[in-house]
Amino acid sequence: MRNIVVLDAPSNLGLRPPAPGVVPGCYKLAGALREQRIVQRLHALEGGVVVPPRYDRGDWQMGDGVFNAAAIASYTVRLADRIERHVRAGDFPVVLGGDCSIQLGASLALRRVGRYGLAAIDASPDFRHTGNSDRIGAAGGEEVALATGRGQEDLTNLEGLRPYLRDEDVRFFGIRDEFEEDRAELAALKIPVVTVGDLREWGADALARATAQAFEIPEIDGFWVHLDADVLDPSVMPAVDSPDPEGLLPGELTSLLRPLLASPSCVGLNITIYDPDLDPEGTAGALLTDIVVDAFAQS
Repeated sequence: MRNIVVLDAPSNLGLRPPAPGVVPGCYKLAGALREQRIVQRLHALEGGVVVPPRYDRGDWQMGDGVFNAAAIASYTVRLADRIERHVRAGDFPVVLGGDCSIQLGASLALRRVGRYGLAAIDASPDFRHTGNSDRIGAAGGEEVALATGRGQEDLTNLEGLRPYLRDEDVRFFGIRDEFEEDRAELAALKIPVVTVGDLREWGADALARATAQAFEIPEIDGFWVHLDADVLDPSVMPAVDSPDPEGLLPGELTSLLRPLLASPSCVGLNITIYDPDLDPEGTAGALLTDIVVDAFAQS
């Protein structure tokens, strides 16, 4: 049995402001899930917190590249230091975000250790880059593109380790069926994409088991799971920055997570995007905690 270690990464550096002068509230995710006693319910060890730099876009304008880039780069290295330490020790880090840009910390950490895959559970593929968009700016919608080496040097080539992830080692789950253009690009790159419709047709449990087995080859040292709360349907998870309809229901997400987290090749999990500011009663945060705890308890 590996020790689960809960580590806070409360960075909102990769999201656009929800309104002028307002910072994204997803930096409160860790506190909200801790309030739901996630550490105790997972029987986890305390991993502390990696404190992010201040959210400050300064005079950034569209066309300037990724905003907060220097802050994200420095934070990625510090978060990677902490994650790497736990992975090398044989622990299982559960990283509470934060926005999706914290995934760069995990990807860099694992690149230092060896060759690892990524199972990204997300409503969108977060694969925006200069080759497919003129709206580059928010790393929280670009982190997989950055991790696979697409984008500006100061984020894609930290420590000279570009790419942190190989295209063929990435898997997407829960992408909304209407994102046909994104899916076409990923298909051309031979990056597997499992949509919500696919999950319902083939079964979340079966697809997750097949994915875990696919990562159990000698060439790959393991894989990481990235969970974006917006993969859930807005009817149960409205507290995200970009709620998209026709998402997964709680039981479907739990069934997807269980085999992935149970795999001996899985080395960690991060949880992102849930915004407590959009959940005044705390019900969505309680649900998200229940899903994660259930996925571990029954894995």
